[in-house]
Amino acid sequence: MEANRLVAVLEIGSTGIRLVIAEIGGGGQWQVLDRAGKPVALGRDVFTSGQVSRESLLECLLVLRNFREHLRGWGIEDDAVRVIATSALRVARNRDVFVDRVRQETGFLLTIVEGIEENRLMYLAVRFALKNNLSRFWRANSMVIEVGGGSTEIMLLRRGKMVAAHSLRLGTILIDQEVRRGMGSVRSRERYLAEHIRNTAEFLNDEMDLSHVRTFVVAGSDIRFLASRIGRELNQDCWIIDRETFLRFVETIRAYSPEDCVEKLQIPYADAEGFIPGNLVYRFFLERTAAVQVVVPYVSIREGLLIDIALGVDSELQEEFFSQIIASAVNLARKYHYDEAHHRYVANQCMVLFDALALEHGMNRRERMMLEVAAILHDIGMFIRSSGHQKHGQYIVANSEIFGLHLDELNIIGNVIRYHRSEPPAPADIDYIALQREERILVLKMASILRVADALDRSHTQRVRDIRVERRSETVVLHTGGNFDLSTERIGLEEKADMFQDVFGYKVILI
Repeated sequence: MEANRLVAVLEIGSTGIRLVIAEIGGGGQWQVLDRAGKPVALGRDVFTSGQVSRESLLECLLVLRNFREHLRGWGIEDDAVRVIATSALRVARNRDVFVDRVRQETGFLLTIVEGIEENRLMYLAVRFALKNNLSRFWRANSMVIEVGGGSTEIMLLRRGKMVAAHSLRLGTILIDQEVRRGMGSVRSRERYLAEHIRNTAEFLNDEMDLSHVRTFVVAGSDIRFLASRIGRELNQDCWIIDRETFLRFVETIRAYSPEDCVEKLQIPYADAEGFIPGNLVYRFFLERTAAVQVVVPYVSIREGLLIDIALGVDSELQEEFFSQIIASAVNLARKYHYDEAHHRYVANQCMVLFDALALEHGMNRRERMMLEVAAILHDIGMFIRSSGHQKHGQYIVANSEIFGLHLDELNIIGNVIRYHRSEPPAPADIDYIALQREERILVLKMASILRVADALDRSHTQRVRDIRVERRSETVVLHTGGNFDLSTERIGLEEKADMFQDVFGYKVILI
């Protein structure tokens, strides 16, 4: 049996640096042993000047050195420490210099987490906190939201399946700055928030009608404080606040200053500045839903990362995540009014070809999922214009958020869509050349398979069913079920199977 091990997660956020130390056991079990945090005004620097100031950098380095000594006291080795940074460093102009100084001064290898990765880690944490105590989260429409210093993370789920995940540039520090530019009054703050959230809600309603949301899940330290005051325990990791109780409390404190929050609510001043703006955001979104309760998980992305470390490559969880990624891709495609029958057919044929030719292409399970996403989205550029729709599709994917997919994976998928028809990559194609060599090979393999699958439904009628793949010495033979005229599909293969032959060395024959 694998011995228990100590691990640590350090998060450099917009308002502070926070540490959690845990013991990881077998079977994905883990237990938090210690927590610590230190306020650092990193976000105020970045969102004011665009970069981390010298003073804030030195303060961060001092805090990190102190945490390093703390970790040594626990006997935790460097390879058991994960250090991440979120929204403030994502947008800082001197982020690379900051990362290098951290490595040089402390030895910590800092990873800057994308907004969509924050969503994934938060989903992990929320899933853990809810356990099996809130079945409607999986049966009804749900919204998961967390307001940070520099961004707001939102996930929309329909009956437990991911509809959309977004990282919005709306955080408590940014709200404060916008309000200060105006009159700085309570009224101006609420007017700014109401307008911003109204526009955001209209955008989200295109993906899922917020008035149909029955479960409203809110993460973050501000709401956890409220839950401890006015909520009730669902389980040891999750609390519930009744909707009207929450709305009444926010109405009571809406005009509080940071000083009032410190004096009347006993909130540390470092947290008090963002307390009212954060809870007002939750209020405005809650009012647009039909939720009767606010669900408050006592977790953060730090716990999400701990779960990720503890589970490692958990096949069951991995498959669940892949299904959530596919669900998110399908909802993006629906937003652009895609031909669902054609795209699902092409995706299914891609999977048949992928599985039958595993020895030839050598791609892994995650790359299989990426190919499925590319197949689902391959014609969404038609929404803009039929002519050159492969380029429009690449643009849409490159500028969209799909739950669970990193930016580099979106770039690969976008390039696969770019080359699913017409000419193969050329030396002048900057988006393709900018990829790493291994990524360019992936694009060629995936695009080759997608082109063949797309050719099998050239007529968009899904006539060719029950494909069986046979590998011969120089050919891949596709056997079809039924007695159909295959002339249209054979013409499609003649036009699109050339890349497959160039990449894999097999000629494709349809019989």
